[in-house]
Amino acid sequence: MPANPDPDRALHVVVTGASSGIGAATARAFAALGHRLSLGARRAERLPELDAPTLRHPLDVTDETSVETFLAAARAAHGAIDVLVNNAGLARGVETIADATGEAWREMIETNVLGVLHVTRRVVPEMIGCGRGHVVMIGSVAGHETYEGGSVYCATKRGLRSIAEGLRYETLGTGVRVTSVDPGMVETEFSVVRFRGDQTKADSVYTGTRPLTADDVAECIVFAATRPAHVNIDSMLVMPTDQASPKRVHRRQG
Repeated sequence: MPANPDPDRALHVVVTGASSGIGAATARAFAALGHRLSLGARRAERLPELDAPTLRHPLDVTDETSVETFLAAARAAHGAIDVLVNNAGLARGVETIADATGEAWREMIETNVLGVLHVTRRVVPEMIGCGRGHVVMIGSVAGHETYEGGSVYCATKRGLRSIAEGLRYETLGTGVRVTSVDPGMVETEFSVVRFRGDQTKADSVYTGTRPLTADDVAECIVFAATRPAHVNIDSMLVMPTDQASPKRVHRRQG
């Protein structure tokens, strides 16, 4: 059983982008330990129903009014926020820079970078005031190594690493912890979104290999967030055994 930085009380955990994939799995994992959840996503009707005190609320991290409304509802439901899991994010398309229109770039930057900042800047001051709290960024192996057709997505995830590092410096001595969990290939809706709903193309990403599951990543997030208060997991690069880099994946034949 994981440790708890404050074992005498349930944590209030906020998860963005919690309607599917890693976000939904993270919500289930924290709920199984009896923590209180505030879940946000654009597709609010798909947010998981859990056997734990749970707020399910619409959230578009690119819209600052939506962020403020969501966080106000979260605090009204469960009080001060103990753990923020910045999960909302996406990759869109595989265009090269020369061939791109720029529309997908804007969507990725506004969601993956500005969206994280919109939420985080409204939560961290409260954590500093409480003398405790934990911000978890969901990064990617793409933030460690760039590949063709993914330059802007990779840039957003590399930027997230810098934001996490800077936030760690800025909150040093306050009791606030900052962790970046950076998974490799995970079989979720990620590729369906990247390929704009093309299920066949999305499925081909995972053909012949065994990727991570959303539950694998959720377990890492919960582990980091439930260490004793004096322990901070700065970063976790989590890869399938069949993957060595974004472009080097072992695939079985037949």
